[in-house]
Amino acid sequence: MDVAEHIVSLERAALDRWITADPDGYLALYTKDATYFDPFREKRLDGLAELNAQLAPMRGMALPFTEPRYEMINPAVQVDGNVAVLTFNLVNYGKLPGSADETILARWNATEVYRRMDGAWRIIHTHWSFTQPQLAGPAGGI
Repeated sequence: MDVAEHIVSLERAALDRWITADPDGYLALYTKDATYFDPFREKRLDGLAELNAQLAPMRGMALPFTEPRYEMINPAVQVDGNVAVLTFNLVNYGKLPGSADETILARWNATEVYRRMDGAWRIIHTHWSFTQPQLAGPAGGI
């Protein structure tokens, strides 16, 4: 398995756990000094301790949908020495209460920066954003 395939497999394993409300797949990949951005937070999270504190409450959380799954679209890995940048789009799916039909729950853009440390690839930076988000217009309209 080459580096790109390995990085994608690490990410998929973490996502497999994440969609069942288990953050530990990702938390095990983060370095002590990792940084994290997502659209639900006002500012960057700094360090594994802060990531643990923010993500711990999701452990075992009851999901508001059933049959969660995801699709990782067009993953690309750029490698330069001991650093690899993974970018991809992600679509989350599930069935909402009372519905037999699967629905799209969210669409994401993702960037993960990995660094090889002591022979293992670990995440040093994460950035999530919504794919084509609905942006608020200027106050008062145009």
